Amino acid sequence: MRSPEGQRDPLPVYRAFRQLGDVVPAPWGGWFVTGFDLAGQVLRGRDWLAPDIAWQERQPDPERWRAPATREMSHTLSRLNAPGHTTQRRSLGNLFARTTLQGMRPGIEEHADALLDDLEKALRAHGEADFATLVADRLPIRTIGGWLGLAEEDHVRILDFTHRQVFAQELLPTSSQLAVSEAATLEMRAYFTGLLRHRRAHLGEDVLSGWIRYWDDLHAGDREAADRVLYHLTMFVTIASLETTATLLSSSVALLLADPTRWQWLREHPGHVAEAVEEALRYDPPIWLNSRIAAKDMVLGGVRVDRDSVVHVLYGAANHDPRRNPDPDSFDILRRGSQLTFGGGVHYCLGAALARLEATTLLTRLLKRFPTLRAATDGPEYAPRMVFRRITSLKVTRS
Repeated sequence: MRSPEGQRDPLPVYRAFRQLGDVVPAPWGGWFVTGFDLAGQVLRGRDWLAPDIAWQERQPDPERWRAPATREMSHTLSRLNAPGHTTQRRSLGNLFARTTLQGMRPGIEEHADALLDDLEKALRAHGEADFATLVADRLPIRTIGGWLGLAEEDHVRILDFTHRQVFAQELLPTSSQLAVSEAATLEMRAYFTGLLRHRRAHLGEDVLSGWIRYWDDLHAGDREAADRVLYHLTMFVTIASLETTATLLSSSVALLLADPTRWQWLREHPGHVAEAVEEALRYDPPIWLNSRIAAKDMVLGGVRVDRDSVVHVLYGAANHDPRRNPDPDSFDILRRGSQLTFGGGVHYCLGAALARLEATTLLTRLLKRFPTLRAATDGPEYAPRMVFRRITSLKVTRS
């Protein structure tokens, strides 16, 4: 999966996994889940838990989980179970409800237009441009940054330590990757603790000020406890909004440009942009896998899974299950198929609606402004990862 070939075309990897079965043993113990229905069962089931700190400490090799960068992410929502997860999730409410998104839409449209202006200038000056770095990487940080009130001059710094910190969330990180991630974690912690300190001293009517008031009231008299939760919430909501959405933006464009007739058809039928985004989410999910832990001994797809065993849900393989999506390796804008890319159950992605809004807004404007856009190379370039897929470059030009 990490190989250049696997990154460029993961479809043979998905097919190979599915040929082995719906539940496939992992070389290091545990299981891969490749079938759509079983993957959904794991993601939504109450007997499947996030690999939290308590589980990590029960493992035969707990030292593997004690790297500072790994521990940092183990305090975030994605690694919490009830009751901690319930309390934090409740404090956020419906984070990106319809009214919130309506309020954010004008800003997203403004950011998208400004970034496409930059793309236009680059194409005029050089004949080609990197859509991933000029546009896709920048729209999510401008969107979430504007919503949380993060200074624009900090955006590049936030993107930089996010790209480096993510190694701690890899399936099998190397010691050198963890070292890079640890350095990024220290920068990340310094930034967000400083941000919270400053915002607490200058409370307003913004989102972050509201969170501070809520957790200060909940932990009355224990400012340290409130600060711990606030740090992990603010940090997680920010960095979780960046790489995955940026990859969705780039992969949507890459998949449409891979066949010029798709680009032209969607220009002529802009009412189907949202469906194109859904098909991109299904076809090439920005997250390749997610891990869950069995809360008790159980049977999954005819396979006995012992308590505390880890299962890795392979989103791509599940989304390409022909029993759920016929002819799964065909990119079909009008498919209206099923996908699990945003997860399910209590850990369903908080930012799913926001990611969809950013993608549909940007793609609609891009199609209108760049009717002859085409790929300048054979395809995108990728970071060699196994969990969070990241497009590092997508060169485009126009005829």
